[in-house]
Amino acid sequence: MSVISLTIPARSKDLGGFTVGRILPFAKLHLVGPFIFLDHMGPARFEARQGMDVRPHPHIGLATVTYLFEGSMFHRDSLGSEQEILAGDVNWMTAGRGITHSERNSPEQRSQTRTVHGLQSWVALPKEFEEVEPEFHHHAADSLPAFAINDVVLKLIAGSAYGHTAPVKIFSPLFYVEAKMPAGTQLQVPAEYAERALYLISGNVRIADEAIEERTMPVFAEGADVTITASSDAHLVLLGGATLPEQRHIFWNFVSTSEARIEQAKADWKAGRFAKVPGDDEFIPLPE
Repeated sequence: MSVISLTIPARSKDLGGFTVGRILPFAKLHLVGPFIFLDHMGPARFEARQGMDVRPHPHIGLATVTYLFEGSMFHRDSLGSEQEILAGDVNWMTAGRGITHSERNSPEQRSQTRTVHGLQSWVALPKEFEEVEPEFHHHAADSLPAFAINDVVLKLIAGSAYGHTAPVKIFSPLFYVEAKMPAGTQLQVPAEYAERALYLISGNVRIADEAIEERTMPVFAEGADVTITASSDAHLVLLGGATLPEQRHIFWNFVSTSEARIEQAKADWKAGRFAKVPGDDEFIPLPE
């Protein structure tokens, strides 16, 4: 029996002039542990005076995790947070009962040609934490555990793995690890989590006798012993965590165990009842 239960391809998604590869959610699988959303951004080249402009939009019931490999973005939210995120940093925004934020490029960032490349993910909050007060936390690159195993260079983005724990505040057991594997190296996938997956950013790797294609996510069978072998230099992330016991409903930027709660969030956004991002009067309308 294969250790891979499902392979998910990144599907092209236009976010209004900026194309991403959407991995999660997928028709056959909504979550891997608490991870309910994963977009691969770029690499995208922006000429001087061009920029990324994701206008203010709302979230409930989840935490957003922004992690860049290259470039920078500027985060603003309805709590008044203003934070530039650089490659290797982690922005963790807990939406809880509701938050509004934007992701743009600052005037300084727009003044030069640049490349943006990274991952945007959402982590569904456990039912008992879905309505917590919203929070925003920034973690600089040098605050996150970085280490090597058999010449594989690893960085722990969030959670716990390989004997290390990231300082990022989380609400359920999870792991989220960046790995850079030189050709010929091997890496064991953490076995202590019920749900686990790999997303291959670039390069060539094999799992048992199966070659993994770039920009795909193999999801691993629970309890399987998984070894990754790099056929060439490879860049990937590993992620997963404990199974969330309740079904999650997802509409647009809203995640909840309750369909009624999502309907309320839709009505609140349409009526302008979410808090606004200070100094940014634009907004993304509710999809009809």
